[in-house]
Amino acid sequence: MNRFLLNTVKNISSISTRDFSVSMKLEHVQFMSRMKIVDDSKLARDGMTYKRAPKIIHVYNKKQIGGIGDKVLLAVKGQKQKAIIVGCKNYVRKDGIPNFDSNNCVLVDDQDTPLGTRITAPIPASLRSNPNCTKLIAIATHFV
Repeated sequence: MNRFLLNTVKNISSISTRDFSVSMKLEHVQFMSRMKIVDDSKLARDGMTYKRAPKIIHVYNKKQIGGIGDKVLLAVKGQKQKAIIVGCKNYVRKDGIPNFDSNNCVLVDDQDTPLGTRITAPIPASLRSNPNCTKLIAIATHFV
């Protein structure tokens, strides 16, 4: 092999093994994540058409990272409102947890009673074993 080809092969191999900066794949939601409210309460309807999307301002667990079934505090239409997460964009595939196109949540009051009367999106069947979500299961129509 001549010297020119040898240098070309070395340059090509160094280009293909170069380390690029890649952001971490999302598995859960965190502070300032945008959410989609999927119940039929009045605040949900008005909040989804408001000029700003509902965002998480607090996650009620020790890790400050929320998953399906966790309670969060949202900023909706300039108000603070509690919600339960019923769907996350998971880029990392896990067994038994479905992937969703958007981060979904349902608005609740302090006793975990939903503010709406119906959930308009499918929710995961794994929420049936969660004791905080029994009232959500009662008003849900579709399960994944």
